[in-house]
Amino acid sequence: MQGRTVIRNGRIVTMDESLGNLEGADILIEDGTITAIGRDLDAGEAEIIDATNRIVAPGFIDTHRHTWQTQVRGICGDWTLGDYVSGIRLTVSPAYTADDVYLGNYAGALEALDSGVTTLLDFSHCNNTPDHSDAALRALRDSKIRAVFGYGFFDSSPQAPQHFATHGERIKDFHRIADVLAGDDLVRLGVALNENPDIEILGAEINAARQRKALVVAHTGCIWSFPTGVASLEQHGLLDAAQVHVHCNTLSDEDFAALARHGAKISISPETELNMGMGRPVFEQAKKHGLAPTLSADVVSLNSGDLFHQLRLAIAVARWTGTESLNSAGIDPAELTVTAHEALKWVTVNGADAMGLAELIGSISVGKRADLMLVGGNGRSQHPASDPEATLVFQTSPSDVRTVLVDGNVVKRDGELVGVDRTSLDARLERSAQEVFDRIEAAGRALPGTPPGGLFQSVLAAAAAEEEPADVVR
Repeated sequence: MQGRTVIRNGRIVTMDESLGNLEGADILIEDGTITAIGRDLDAGEAEIIDATNRIVAPGFIDTHRHTWQTQVRGICGDWTLGDYVSGIRLTVSPAYTADDVYLGNYAGALEALDSGVTTLLDFSHCNNTPDHSDAALRALRDSKIRAVFGYGFFDSSPQAPQHFATHGERIKDFHRIADVLAGDDLVRLGVALNENPDIEILGAEINAARQRKALVVAHTGCIWSFPTGVASLEQHGLLDAAQVHVHCNTLSDEDFAALARHGAKISISPETELNMGMGRPVFEQAKKHGLAPTLSADVVSLNSGDLFHQLRLAIAVARWTGTESLNSAGIDPAELTVTAHEALKWVTVNGADAMGLAELIGSISVGKRADLMLVGGNGRSQHPASDPEATLVFQTSPSDVRTVLVDGNVVKRDGELVGVDRTSLDARLERSAQEVFDRIEAAGRALPGTPPGGLFQSVLAAAAAEEEPADVVR
């Protein structure tokens, strides 16, 4: 039993439309569930967490992250998407051992928690062997984060000796992982689709997900020179509401309409899309078709690992695209097209709905699980916090996140992750990164190693290295 905890005297951004924002209010948590919200709550023998001069908000939700890449932080700083495919998929991934995957997932999940991200959709596409998959899953559990483990069906090391000889063997291994996760409330099951255009292969993966009631996540419409595949998915009955489609930059109006017809969700990765040449984030298209945006940190091999960066980039792009036509006509906008409150929904209630967890998380509401962050450090950006929602969107960084709870358990307290030796962890990451780069050098490879012709040739190189049709991975 977790017992009772009360968060006292906070400035609560509930994201519950029936409650709004509350000043000087308390939150009572019993065995991980929020049981009361109000002022001067009687908590009895509860542990007290003082939230005076702190903003209390729902933990953020990341709907697409390749968590395993923590050791190769920043190497994609000047890479296009084609460089990413060659450098990460064809070069870095084969050099990762199962221990590397564990460490990347563990440290990456801790990085998310440190910045107030309490839930992530782990798009796990370095499953070179069953040991790699087990290590990725074990790391999520050890970190204490809430997650959907998106089992990747990709041939993630096509130029190395293969453990999985056939696609069917990968399907079988997915079902093994599904059995391992049965009954786990904190880490749930997902499927990360490959991007093989063979509809029979995609159908096998989606049907496996449906059989296990698993969330599906897919990279959709991020390669401009390739078809999106959305129409084919719809034609074959493979679109549904338990899917998160990531990026979507190249989708047509017809593609967006198809996603909307079937209740599918979208995830936008503004930092990746704006930096890797994939195009304008699709906020306007989402609005036009009634799709609720969610946000993704995607890859720390390029991006920052927190959602505050993504949130600021995202709202700036959404506001710009919303008024661009007026600007072009020489007209001054009379109002902004997106509010800070609407942007916060992208990383709270929208994210919870996309991940099938809306009944559990996404808002501070009685009956939901206590996934929370307390914000308001000593940095000048937090004082005064005249508008708590605007402060979260425009003024907050990970160092301002002081305390984090997942499922009612404190995982960060007073600015420090609980039970984590940061010095030792950093040293392990440095060693692991060097070993990965040493293996790449020993294999005679260079980074990013993009062949002439860029992305298209990278895809062809991946296809040529595989016996089955190419599964283009991002």
